[in-house]
Amino acid sequence: MQPHDEALSELLSGSRLTPGRDLAELVARAGRRMGLTGTAVYVADLQQASLLALPQSPAPEEPTLGVDSSLGGLAYREERTQRSADGDTLWVPMVDGVERLGVVKATGRGFDADLVDRCEDLAAVAALLLVSKSTHSDVLVEAERRRTMTVQAELLWAFLPPRTIGTARVTSSACLEPAYDIGGDAFDHSLIEKGLHLTLLDSMGHDLAAGAASAAGLAACRATRRAGGSLADIVPEIDKILDQWFTDRLMTAVIATLDTEDGTLTWVNCGHPAPLLIRDGRVLHGMLERPADLPLGWGFHLTEPPTVHRARLQPGDRVLVYSDGVTEARSPVGDLFGEERLADIVIRSTAAGAAAPEALRRLVQTLRTHQDLPLRDDATILLTEWHPDQD
Repeated sequence: MQPHDEALSELLSGSRLTPGRDLAELVARAGRRMGLTGTAVYVADLQQASLLALPQSPAPEEPTLGVDSSLGGLAYREERTQRSADGDTLWVPMVDGVERLGVVKATGRGFDADLVDRCEDLAAVAALLLVSKSTHSDVLVEAERRRTMTVQAELLWAFLPPRTIGTARVTSSACLEPAYDIGGDAFDHSLIEKGLHLTLLDSMGHDLAAGAASAAGLAACRATRRAGGSLADIVPEIDKILDQWFTDRLMTAVIATLDTEDGTLTWVNCGHPAPLLIRDGRVLHGMLERPADLPLGWGFHLTEPPTVHRARLQPGDRVLVYSDGVTEARSPVGDLFGEERLADIVIRSTAAGAAAPEALRRLVQTLRTHQDLPLRDDATILLTEWHPDQD
């Protein structure tokens, strides 16, 4: 067995009984076995504005890096290994599937192609361990946070899937702001037998009850879907939960599936802003505009089935689903963020070569800058790209 293989094998075996707080130390030990002089592991914060170092001894010289202002941030944004000007430092992205997690900083005395490959293998294993241990390690969860989270936000984040999922045919990326104080918005995306499932819920209010209603709505959606139910079955199940347990709450929703074989998008819209279709660098206004059904929570859908809509996508199409907290965000002088600005940022990011997760990250940074104050309403965005030509 080569030293490289031995180091990764020891990293995996050593991780089994090691707590999450020691992950960076394990990676550093494996790095030394591979010939590196040092490593540090950085994870993206919840709002993807900074990269934060995991604890280790000695502590990294730079505990925080800007995603938009550092070489490590460039590696994260472009998902491509970056080398320092002196050639003695590598910044290697950590990616789980298509979900960006952070970067590994590797230092050494010169990097040939073989050592670069070893570092990328090390970062790949570190990413898998980070995901595995984050499910039961407060240290790793806290490492992604810049401040205290409210109870309703903690409740919702516990129900949410990874921000980005995908395959060779499709990528779906999501964000939710204000990340530490969300109240009534929630999203879901999941790979299903014939493609991708998408959900965006917007519960009235910005309190614990709103968060609980959205969490219960997600649970009803998943339980129905996993029992073989269709979109038309999911809507009344959510309405039933609201009618029984959250009688004073209304909820808007877009719930959809995308057939990744032929590009058929199927969706229901319960009182929510219509999704946007972006094709060839422009918004096709009205392409996904359909009369919306009544919101959930009035019990209307307990007796009346929802209207199911369909449209056929083209390869490369992007579908943008958002809550009204995005377009209604106001600048300090009262300027609405608006649908046009929302689409324009995604289009410009796409034209610059950004993948869906990075286009969405840039959109959120612009939204936060535009508001320049804590958001008064939750702002949630789902951006889905169908790219069968990558298969």
